[in-house]
Amino acid sequence: MTRDEVILAIKDIIETIAPDEELDSLDVDERLRDQIELDSMDFLDIVMELRKRYGVQVPEEDYKELASLTSCADYLGPKLENVELKVGV
Repeated sequence: MTRDEVILAIKDIIETIAPDEELDSLDVDERLRDQIELDSMDFLDIVMELRKRYGVQVPEEDYKELASLTSCADYLGPKLENVELKVGV
């Protein structure tokens, strides 16, 4: 996946978990929790969905790496390098 595809994948997962949130205007550098209503269970759902869709394991000590869309792309990019984007799953 490209960097933009990683961001699109994260947005698609968030849309699945929190369908009422407006994701088009998200600032990629600002913390997701500061922009949209995500509680700790929503965040765990994101991590679980990453594992389900893409086989990516995110250890609890790395959760901080998923704070913003930019940090998600930085952290997940190498892990998803040879993985195909799955949107609307």
